[in-house]
Amino acid sequence: MKLGINEATCMKNSSLKQDIALAERWGYDFIELRLDMLKVWLQEYSLEQLAGFFAASHLKPWGYNSIEDITFCDSECWQEKRALLNFACDAATVVGGDCVVVVPTIKAGQHWKRAATVKDSVNRLREMAEVAGERGMRLAFEPIGSQSCCVRSLEMAMEIVDSVGLENVGLALDAFNIYLNDRWQDLALLRQIPVEKIFVYHIDDADNLPLSALDHCHRVFPGNGVIPLHDITRELVAMGYDGICSLELFNPGYWQMQAEDVFAIGAQKTRPYLQP
Repeated sequence: MKLGINEATCMKNSSLKQDIALAERWGYDFIELRLDMLKVWLQEYSLEQLAGFFAASHLKPWGYNSIEDITFCDSECWQEKRALLNFACDAATVVGGDCVVVVPTIKAGQHWKRAATVKDSVNRLREMAEVAGERGMRLAFEPIGSQSCCVRSLEMAMEIVDSVGLENVGLALDAFNIYLNDRWQDLALLRQIPVEKIFVYHIDDADNLPLSALDHCHRVFPGNGVIPLHDITRELVAMGYDGICSLELFNPGYWQMQAEDVFAIGAQKTRPYLQP
């Protein structure tokens, strides 16, 4: 697997300009560009300047993260999602990267009906996939383990992707999100997913807390928590997955550190999980 990093890992203590420099310095192969951080970059620099950096570097752009809350949108909300997708596709045309992570809706206190969620998710993904496909882009649909998310499980996300039935729609597999849903009770479920449908693997570990207390702020460096990351790596490698293993953390403690230290530790902690 290739070493990647998602800009969320230092989103509060860094910038796109610093992230690409640090990722290059510490030997990352790919970076997931955050769309909000890309917009800040464009206040001072251009897409062509970003493309120039990647052209001269080992580091390459994998894609863009993320378009969130895509299910159960009203018309105004949906136009915003469409505009963000077009922005990502426009950026990819210049900068590179061929995938956008898309996320189902999270809303506290909402009780989601499975059939309605599957239907709406399929419709939204098909519409987005048509736009993305015309630009040579893929969509990675990411189930979120939080109780307030309408698509929490890997099994449900795969049902939706199967129902969409398009080559450019697959999964973003996040170790923490699957753990947050059911503690990875059945690793064998991975074997039921066609490897070509796993577009990205987000690696992260979790503090040893009850699921009722666990939240995304409790993501920790690989090896510092309780997720069976070596077992997940063995499963993915056995399936033939050789894509990116991308560090994605939302830990406020890491946002208080020097960004260079986070990138350095992240590379050191993630590399042991790139192969069995």
